Amino acid sequence: MPESPIEFFTEDVEFEIKNEQKVKEWLEEVISNYSFELESLNYILCSDEYLHQMNVEYLDHDTLTDVITFDNSDVEGVIEGDVFISIDRVVDNAQSFNITVENELHRVMAHGLLHLLGFDDKTPELKDLMRSKENAALEALKF
Repeated sequence: MPESPIEFFTEDVEFEIKNEQKVKEWLEEVISNYSFELESLNYILCSDEYLHQMNVEYLDHDTLTDVITFDNSDVEGVIEGDVFISIDRVVDNAQSFNITVENELHRVMAHGLLHLLGFDDKTPELKDLMRSKENAALEALKF
């Protein structure tokens, strides 16, 4: 099997992706479903503090968040980006929503990817569309 252009990294946390190869295949399928080409996609799993600092430094937002996405592509229809995810937020949200950490992580992974696929969530209507796209992506999980 060829090497996937999707990579997982950690910063300031210890965390391991369960079923890493299957997660990569799922993300590649979501990208394919939108007819995008995958150049490179990095998921960086980090702490609240790490992501908060990025939020302040790069987006001028002094708040905690679960995900920040950076689109590094210069070409329409090509995925090349970095998705930073706070494992602290994922764990807290999973407890709040009474779901597994793995399920919440998959939702946030899909959310970050959907931003790279051109979806936004700045208005209530766009948030509703984003949530429906997240749910559709999650339904494609085969494990």
